[in-house]
Amino acid sequence: MTRHMLSILLVVALFAGGCHMLKSEPSVQWTPSEANAWYAEQPWLVGCNFGPSTAINQLEMWQAETFDPETIDKELAWAEQLGFTSIRVYLHHMLWKQHARGFLHRLEDFLDIADAHHIGVMFVLLDGVWDPFPQLGEQREPKPHVHNSGWVQSPGVKILRDPERHDELKGYIKGIIGHFRKDPRVQAWDIFNEPDNINRPAYVNYEPENKAELSLMLLKKAFAWAREARPTQPITAAVWAGDWSEGKLSPINEFMLENSDVITFHCYSDLAQAQARVASLKRHNRPLICTEYMARPAGSTFEDILPYFKEQNIGAYNWGFVAGKTQTIYPWDSWTKEYTAEPPVWFHDIFRANGAPYDPNEVRLIKKLTGKAN
Repeated sequence: MTRHMLSILLVVALFAGGCHMLKSEPSVQWTPSEANAWYAEQPWLVGCNFGPSTAINQLEMWQAETFDPETIDKELAWAEQLGFTSIRVYLHHMLWKQHARGFLHRLEDFLDIADAHHIGVMFVLLDGVWDPFPQLGEQREPKPHVHNSGWVQSPGVKILRDPERHDELKGYIKGIIGHFRKDPRVQAWDIFNEPDNINRPAYVNYEPENKAELSLMLLKKAFAWAREARPTQPITAAVWAGDWSEGKLSPINEFMLENSDVITFHCYSDLAQAQARVASLKRHNRPLICTEYMARPAGSTFEDILPYFKEQNIGAYNWGFVAGKTQTIYPWDSWTKEYTAEPPVWFHDIFRANGAPYDPNEVRLIKKLTGKAN
């Protein structure tokens, strides 16, 4: 048995039931100086939210039957050519429950592929967006011309609405982070994506009325479990909605901003609003990373936003990469407005499935900013 196999077996055995492998005290939040020192050692964290074009969601990306390393390798080669140094990638708790050892193997393979292309990874552990009823197994086909018609939440409404079940996620979070806690291929841990999103209009009728309260309960536990795993990488959760000014924070935004090692945020607005968002976050004196941006019809474009982020040394991850089964070239309003063909202006994504850029000028700009221009 290889050392790699022994390592995975040890982690699964100790974490699957939420057991403690590490006897020392949990880690604590990094100080601003520690966070800034870490950030100074990183390349400019520029990249995308990545899933292969052949996967409709996190489950299809990672389940053994549909894991697609060939497509991942091909598409990350295009990311390398753009000069991307990082990708943000979603996981799912059901994959750990289904077969933790196999999931870890695929994560190792994925990290090997990304590393071969000189790209680091920020993993996202939980997600409050889109379908609240995730199911393992074969995933449904995309609804024609509908944005993210098959993306699923983790853990989903059945666990989220029952606080007594929140602890079911402990083994997953500690197991994943514990296994990769010293891995240089993992750049950061994003604990919970948009935890209080009520997904209007697509799934709002299925969401708990007190989703923000329930999500904050789980978020606090998830941060504690992450600290117990003692990662050498920073942990974070991104503010995405509401007023982030001092004295005007919602409870969940206050928790995320006061407990993250590095400050992450989402902004799908134009340059003026992006600048205002950044100004409201600088008071924390921590590195700033925008983990979601770029929605062309909303005014969030590479041309306007990416040069500003580079000038300000802000990390930048646009949503989407290669047009595929998530269908995020279509806008959010495709849930209520009928589309019958490719929209004249893509909402997200950079490349077509054959590698041709949607907009060659955008590709040239990105390469110029990353130092990859010919």
